[in-house]
Amino acid sequence: MRVPCLLIPLLLAVLVALAACDNQGDMTIAGSSGGLPQPAPGSYTETGGVPRPGNAIDIYIAYSLGSQAYLPELIRRFNQAYADGVNPLTGQKLAADERPIYVWGTPPITGSSGTQAQGIVNALVAPNNANVYRPTIYQPSVSHWLSWVNLNAGRQVFDLSNIQGTALSPVVVAIWEDRLNQLIRLTGKPRDQIGWADILPVLQNGWPEGRRAVYYGHTDPRASSTGLSTTIAEFYACARQAGFTGRRLTPQAVNDAKTQACMRDIQSLVRHYSTRTEDFLEYVGQGPEYVDMIGMEETRLLCVNTGRTLENEQCLKPQGGRLVALYPAEGTFWHENPFGIVNADWVTPEQAEAARVFTDFVRSAPSQAYITEFGYRPTRPDVPLGPLFIEENGILPEGPTTTLDIPDITVINAIQQSWSLVKKQADVLLLIDISGSMLDEGKLDQAKQAAQVFLDKMELTNRVGLAVFNDQFQMLVPMGTLETNGADLRSRIANLRADGGTALYIALRDSLELLNRPSEADRIRGLVLLSDGADTASVGVSLNDVINAIQASRNALNPVIVVPVAYGSNADVTTLNAIARASNTRIQSGDPSNIQRVLQLLGSYF
Repeated sequence: MRVPCLLIPLLLAVLVALAACDNQGDMTIAGSSGGLPQPAPGSYTETGGVPRPGNAIDIYIAYSLGSQAYLPELIRRFNQAYADGVNPLTGQKLAADERPIYVWGTPPITGSSGTQAQGIVNALVAPNNANVYRPTIYQPSVSHWLSWVNLNAGRQVFDLSNIQGTALSPVVVAIWEDRLNQLIRLTGKPRDQIGWADILPVLQNGWPEGRRAVYYGHTDPRASSTGLSTTIAEFYACARQAGFTGRRLTPQAVNDAKTQACMRDIQSLVRHYSTRTEDFLEYVGQGPEYVDMIGMEETRLLCVNTGRTLENEQCLKPQGGRLVALYPAEGTFWHENPFGIVNADWVTPEQAEAARVFTDFVRSAPSQAYITEFGYRPTRPDVPLGPLFIEENGILPEGPTTTLDIPDITVINAIQQSWSLVKKQADVLLLIDISGSMLDEGKLDQAKQAAQVFLDKMELTNRVGLAVFNDQFQMLVPMGTLETNGADLRSRIANLRADGGTALYIALRDSLELLNRPSEADRIRGLVLLSDGADTASVGVSLNDVINAIQASRNALNPVIVVPVAYGSNADVTTLNAIARASNTRIQSGDPSNIQRVLQLLGSYF
């Protein structure tokens, strides 16, 4: 393809690249045509390390975290072809008037397609917002987000009739094989005929064999593509249970009281939430005792069962069982990783045309064959699935037999808005170490800052309490909804002072006793510990006593989740890690450099 000439001064591109931003959204540079804003190359750092031809047309792609497995290499191949003076589609030398194209890529800052979608909307309606994306191409995991951007921007940012998928993965219910076998025995149905109608009674009544409690892992549909697709599928199932018979979900079906009650029943079995499926992948490696089933993309299930690398992280091969893909009989959604070319004033006609060239390259047979190596199904029927797609890896090579109809975007919006009404609420106790050792290295100040921002991210309907300890355990703010006690919590946290010894074990014992008192079974119970972990003052209570108390809660229908956050270079990581392992969570580092990551993780639990 030949693209009209449009000169971009090389010096400007180099200077801006050197002034790379910190990836907190897009910086902008003067555009090449009429001063239109363009993303700074420094904020889109994925180029494959290929030198940029001086007369190249720059295009910018904001892509989903899942695409990080394969897209950087495809960007490198594409950029290298043009750097070598070759058209990557035809393999022919560039004509004299044919300009090269250069791709700059970036995954989402927070790991979610929803953050990028909001960033594009912000660029159009609130350009001074901290979260701003101005890509040429936006590639979420699923096209729901393209429709969402159009709705929330109030304009056609994406031409939905011309959207093309680039890598396919159905959303499945990843379930341990022995749990699936229980479903087969319960229903008398083969695997490919089991659906949400069969799963719902188990979610509501518990397992008939072994541990009765059902642990369901769920991601947030306001941020996670998989969470959104899974939640829509759940609404379909609950609406049908409530008598809905239509093909496409409607607002009336979503808001039906019986549908909402059914959704609350499903959510009541959620062990905890997460903003990203990737967070659950780390827990899956611990085996069947952590979680029974999770909504996830098929490609991630393949990653887990093969122990492959996905998104630059090694999947943990599970111990004590095998995850298998359940394709619900009622249907599921395909995540097609679509390329949406942005219709906005920062995308020139030349860039839009260049974006179509890159789209064709990613959809070409060689690129599609490469994509299958990472557990994605090709978009082209002439490209074979590849060696990963075998039943031994927990999937069915034929994939799902039924696909759900994508609801109207207003219905999707209604589902996201109703999320806070149907999701499982939480009782969270903040337990803060105020012993003298927390004065070192500013540890208490860091913990106070983390606690305050943690409250900012909590749902107002969650109940939060505050306890502290030095030589003694003290309850400062009793458990109450954040809406009613938020001001008191913030004031008490701000005025905390440190002195005395560290009765960590006594504080944990007393906190667990408090949380284990009879309460509603449909609420997540969480204990967030902010400490340096070095016990110096517990008399008559040992670490083993605490671990036994935590483990005793694990088999309850509603276990207490303990998440320790370690502060200081001399934190007793061994002790805090033992506490985390006992609760099947993981220790977090509370140093200032990663406070946002810690807060994101803590907030995602609840």
